[in-house]
Amino acid sequence: VQLQASGGGLVQAGGSLRLSCKHPRMILSTFITTDGAWYRQDPGKGRELVASIGSDGGTNYVESVKGRFTISRDNAKKTMYLRMNSLKSEDTAVYYCNMQWNGYEYWGQGTQVTVSS
Repeated sequence: VQLQASGGGLVQAGGSLRLSCKHPRMILSTFITTDGAWYRQDPGKGRELVASIGSDGGTNYVESVKGRFTISRDNAKKTMYLRMNSLKSEDTAVYYCNMQWNGYEYWGQGTQVTVSS
């Protein structure tokens, strides 16, 4: 585990959360060239790519979260975010952040998101 993820919690359906992810020792010149992503995993299921963001800021989303989730990055803070709105019970999972740089891959420890209906 090299990334620090935070922001998960328990929220009612329709609510919002913002997840954050950073590498505590990554220097700025490295961070700005990383590609980032958020994955999620429900018990008994495989890990699913939820959203990704390139070093150029280009984004992609899995169909089920389009229009509700927004992935972003703040290069000055060396932090990646996942803003989750209109949460549904099916969004319940452990969320993992991921960064890739120069052939290296970094993962966070996972943060639990639970949406109650």
